[in-house]
Amino acid sequence: MSQSRSIAIIAAIVAVVVVGGYVVYDQVLRGDSVGALELPSAAPSPTSGPAASAAGGDTSAAPASSAPASSATTGSAASFDGSVAGTWNATTGSQAGYRVREQLANLPAESDAVGRTSDVAGSITITTSGSTSTLTAGDITVDTTTIKSDRDMRDNRMRQEGLQTDVYKTATFKVTAPVAIPAAALAGTASNVTLTGDLTLHGVTKSVSIPAKAQFQDGKIQVAGSLAFPLSDYSITAPNVGGFVLSVEDHGTLEFLVIFAKA
Repeated sequence: MSQSRSIAIIAAIVAVVVVGGYVVYDQVLRGDSVGALELPSAAPSPTSGPAASAAGGDTSAAPASSAPASSATTGSAASFDGSVAGTWNATTGSQAGYRVREQLANLPAESDAVGRTSDVAGSITITTSGSTSTLTAGDITVDTTTIKSDRDMRDNRMRQEGLQTDVYKTATFKVTAPVAIPAAALAGTASNVTLTGDLTLHGVTKSVSIPAKAQFQDGKIQVAGSLAFPLSDYSITAPNVGGFVLSVEDHGTLEFLVIFAKA
């Protein structure tokens, strides 16, 4: 075989590897460029809310949404008595999922891979003493088998690798320390809170403190936050395609927006 023919064959093989690697990246694990989960925006309302009740009827700081209320929201608002004490259940609009930064070979990733589900269940318990409200208990369960990204091939990969949702079908978080609810949050202003509890992911349970924001809006309590962590903390091995075309950073982010309606 001539030298020129050998060079041509090698060049063709390299081209196939490069193009094939890009196709795998583009079709399987290319990033989504999806924004982080955040609290819905709120607008002031002169009507009613827990902050107004605590203030003895001053309703100037009570929250409301400028968007038309859905039937579910209207029902909740109609039954809400102005007190946050009691049990609140996760309801429509809740979401949770993952965000992972990826790389193809030694090239920078174009974006993050993001997967989410709206199959979020659970509840929180709130007590009040005078003007102080405290979250005293809470449990959240996420159905990992329904987490979807923008690529079916990536989701199929996650069933067997990474989150291994075929085996670990749920992720859970259980509050283990009381959380003081800022008065500003009950007045409709997004306020910082720290959620301390046990996070069970991929069959591993660890105590974590999750920075989050909370607010009362449209008769509901809304909580959004995220937690970045090494994948190895939860015995998660980053998905690998072909063993040579993709590398995924050993860090992921859990993201959530949970909306609670009073039971």
